[in-house]
Amino acid sequence: MAIILYGIPNCDTVKKARVWLDAHGVAYTFHDYKKAGIDAATLRGWTAKLGWETVLNRAGTTFRKLPEADRADITEDKAIALMLAQPSMIKRPMLVNGDVLLAGFKPDTYLEAGIAS
Repeated sequence: MAIILYGIPNCDTVKKARVWLDAHGVAYTFHDYKKAGIDAATLRGWTAKLGWETVLNRAGTTFRKLPEADRADITEDKAIALMLAQPSMIKRPMLVNGDVLLAGFKPDTYLEAGIAS
């Protein structure tokens, strides 16, 4: 199965992941949330595997600019709705390689997951 890297092209962490993948000769497809969006089934799969707390990017500007009412009492369904409405609230990057799902970018984690040797 092919590797898919999900993210936003101007995100610094996504840029670092792409440079790392390219430097290690790893073939991947880039999925741009801003252009291609994301579907609820994909997000539900990610939250089922990693937990919505990991998939929702609460540290980002988009989340922090939300009204307090939107940031309060978050459940998995509410988190998914927020991420569908504003894909910038999804942790970046998300890397999918078959059954492997990684949130964020850390070179050691990519190596441990067998993304490159």
